[in-house]
Parts: sequence; structure tokens; C-alpha cells
Amino acid sequence: MSVPEKVRIQLRSQLWQIADELCWMKMSAGAKSKQYENWTRDPDIGGLIGRFVDAGKVRVYIKDTLLKDYARVRLADEKRPLRVCGLAESVVIVERYVKPHGVRLDDGRTLCWGRADDWKAILMALYERTFMHMQAGPFAAVLMYADGRFQEMRFREMVEKAAHKLSIEKVVWLNS
Repeated sequence: MSVPEKVRIQLRSQLWQIADELCWMKMSAGAKSKQYENWTRDPDIGGLIGRFVDAGKVRVYIKDTLLKDYARVRLADEKRPLRVCGLAESVVIVERYVKPHGVRLDDGRTLCWGRADDWKAILMALYERTFMHMQAGPFAAVLMYADGRFQEMRFREMVEKAAHKLSIEKVVWLNS
């Protein structure tokens, strides 16, 4: 037996709204784990799911089905990275990337963005994507949710120096 589509869609919407309110993207793995347990025990969430799947699989269903795409979808929108890089919404995007997210503009400038803790993958993806296109240039890396060690100036200096060595024009740090 599986969760009916209508129920799955309603629960996904409900959990994503709660995740937004909890600032899910900034939560630690431990805090997320505790929240999964809370949802599993909640009669309106875990109890409802438990009508359709084994009780031992409710938490896994919440994590792997209802919240699996949450972070990817929330990070996918290019409006904020374009804005913080000083680019107008009217720029022409000729290519979009995922893992990590990014865009290549019609003038060749390329941007990549994602969580600050993925900085190595973001910088290298930006370098690789522009290396493969002769007219492209590594314009900007936008590093989001830059808290903890990413607030330390020495750490930021290291990341920015690596970006400079890869010919990336700018690194933008965002706390959220």
C-alpha cells in the first residue's frame, strides 16, 4: 500500500511550509533529525502516513519522499544570486546548471551558488563550466548560509584566494 497522491501532495506542502518557518536550510543535522522524529510522532503527520506504510518506515518516508527535494528546489531560483551580484533580472540566461546551481549568461559570465559548506564544489564547478566554453568566464560564486566557520575572516580569505587562483571575479557571502 502507498500514500495516496492527494495526501502526499498535501503533506509535502505542509512540511515545506513548516521547514521554511524553521529555517530548515540553516538547521544542523541533529536538529533536523529531532524534527523528523517530532513529525513521525505527530498524529497529523506520522499518524496519517502510518495508515498507508509500515510504522517503521514513516520517518524514512518523511525524509526521503516528502523533504528530499526541499533544499534543491529552494536553492534553484537564480533571482537572488543574480541580484546580489548586481545583475538585472533582464539578463539573458543561455544555460542553467544543477549540482551546484548556476547559470551562464549570453555575455559568457557564469555564476554558481549554493551552501557555503559546498564551497569547493561550487568553485570547481564554476571553473570547469567556464573552461569548457571559450567565450565563458567565471564571474561569481555565491555562498549561502555562511555561518559558523564561514564567518571567520581567515577562512573567507582562504576561499577567496582559491577563487582568485581560479580567475573567479567575485565571491559573495550570504548569511541566509
